[in-house]
Amino acid sequence: MSLLNLPIEFSEAKPVIQKIQKAGFEAYFVGGCVRDVLLNQTIHDVDIATSAFPSEVKQLFPRTIDVGIEHGTVLVLWNEKQYEVTTFRTESTYQDYRRPDHVTFVRSLKEDLKRRDFTMNALALSESGEIIDLFHGVGDIQEKIIRAVGDANERFHEDALRMMRGLRFVSQLNFAMDSTTLSAIRKHSHLLSQISIERIRVEWEKLLIGQARKKALALFLETSCFCYCPHFEEQQKNLEKFMNLPTMQIKKIDEAWTLLCDQLVLSEAEIVPLLKDWKLSNHSIRQIQKCYQGLQYRKTAAWTNWMVYQLGKDTVMSVETLLPFFEKKPSFEQIEMISEQLTIHSLKDLQINGHDLQKGLNKKPGKWMSDILHFLEKKVVQREIENNKDDLLREAHHYLEITKEA
Repeated sequence: MSLLNLPIEFSEAKPVIQKIQKAGFEAYFVGGCVRDVLLNQTIHDVDIATSAFPSEVKQLFPRTIDVGIEHGTVLVLWNEKQYEVTTFRTESTYQDYRRPDHVTFVRSLKEDLKRRDFTMNALALSESGEIIDLFHGVGDIQEKIIRAVGDANERFHEDALRMMRGLRFVSQLNFAMDSTTLSAIRKHSHLLSQISIERIRVEWEKLLIGQARKKALALFLETSCFCYCPHFEEQQKNLEKFMNLPTMQIKKIDEAWTLLCDQLVLSEAEIVPLLKDWKLSNHSIRQIQKCYQGLQYRKTAAWTNWMVYQLGKDTVMSVETLLPFFEKKPSFEQIEMISEQLTIHSLKDLQINGHDLQKGLNKKPGKWMSDILHFLEKKVVQREIENNKDDLLREAHHYLEITKEA
């Protein structure tokens, strides 16, 4: 099988392959980029495999970076582009189910392809457009099947993360899982306990935002992979609830986590430990907390100026995006209107500050200043007073009188 019109991403990388070939070595486009061109999907990274050893690749190109040279990978800088060029290799036994004990560089393309995870990823493409398909990968793509290369048990023992990758591909591509491959995942799901949660999270998040999320989650539960993910072992029923939500695709990862936390029936206090154990960044955790808070509010109430101001427009829009999962109609126009009508967007926008309060009220600095500023902030946002210095000072005097009486 040959491809007549290669996408521009391949055309731009052709000179790299041609230069390697001119030196007497083999070189091919490999892996996901070949799969994606057959699926008419966007190509993100063009990877090249070659019979040239890393030292030989470095001699051919003036600008290279050793990004993973111990595993045979050299980053070649070419015409403002970067290409990972990896030597054909075989791998030894895997003691920890994720890294080979050692890597052996070889000159054989077949030896290199047969160590890959799934047949659809074990394809090579020559610079002339010829597809080298040694493991029926093209047929599996056409039949929409995810099948391990060779013995699935061996592939998952080599790197247990491949089980989560397989489930992720089910979600991303809306493919079916080959029955033999699925049986091997059932048998070896416990090996996920040997894999770092950071690596699992990458695959899990891609699964969550895939087009066939429900199909992949069903296999995630059926194979017991969920038992080896933080906080999930006792959550099978709630994970099933999450799986059975309307099948519309979730677009953003933070929104996916928010929806998941909701279906797991977590309190706001329980969200942080779960997300920390999944090794999310502090920034992501804060965003998900805000989105979760907004979702719980929005389930029973309409947006107010104060809630939109507190959470921020982007968070409120995300919450609104999730409403159809609860058979509620989103109202993006209302959020736009509220956001446009906000008279301030942060405490800094108040036409008064702590120094003004101290001078105008003739009081020494203290916690009262922060209390009054936040009181005035809410009053202005709710349009109960105008944002000008005189009105704000009058309201501050009134606040002090009320708090004294209390």
